[in-house]
Amino acid sequence: MPAVSIRVSREVKEKMLKYKDRVNWAQEIRGFLEARIRQIEAEENIEKAMVHLLRLEVSAPKGSSAEYLRQDRDSH
Repeated sequence: MPAVSIRVSREVKEKMLKYKDRVNWAQEIRGFLEARIRQIEAEENIEKAMVHLLRLEVSAPKGSSAEYLRQDRDSH
């Protein structure tokens, strides 16, 4: 498995060492990264779906907009 390194403040590193018997930091960080990647991919998929839906042509009979406006205006 490839390695990734990060830099943290001395204070964070000391606290990580303090709690190393309670927390598997590598597992925690891997889990966070995997979840964040899934979130970004889901956002991208939603954006792609929205673009696709917006590109679909929705046709209405010519003049229908004016007719709908007229009906709305007359209903008040």
